[in-house]
Amino acid sequence: MKKLLKRILALLRQIFQQFSSTSKPSSPPPYHPPAIPIPPIPTFVPQWQNGLVLVCSQCTVEQFSGSSHRINRGTTASEELQNWLKSRIKFDGLWGKYRVVSTSCLGVCPQSRVVVVLHHDAIGQQCFIVSPEGEREILYSIIKQINQ
Repeated sequence: MKKLLKRILALLRQIFQQFSSTSKPSSPPPYHPPAIPIPPIPTFVPQWQNGLVLVCSQCTVEQFSGSSHRINRGTTASEELQNWLKSRIKFDGLWGKYRVVSTSCLGVCPQSRVVVVLHHDAIGQQCFIVSPEGEREILYSIIKQINQ
């Protein structure tokens, strides 16, 4: 009986070895998503490619949510500065050369001031921290001077 059990165990080992060596679980082939052609995104050259003025819309909203920095009809000092810059640029005939755009937080968050980024081919990029009412004329003179 012992011989028979030994023989059965030897056969079972042989079967398991053959099974494990011939049918090793292989890893699945790597996934390759189907090749989907990516359509081109249309581009254009804007009129204002030489001058872009970004005005942070959050500077006077998040820090000064009280009425002290609300100027007219619920507008913030940032909005007022942006509107003022737009009107001055339009008045001086520079609207096609410059574009004034509000942007979300730029991460500077100055106290009682607004961050303005001026990008122009002649100077590259400059960042200003301005008093919305007290220094807007100085900011505009810089914009105008660059254009000359």
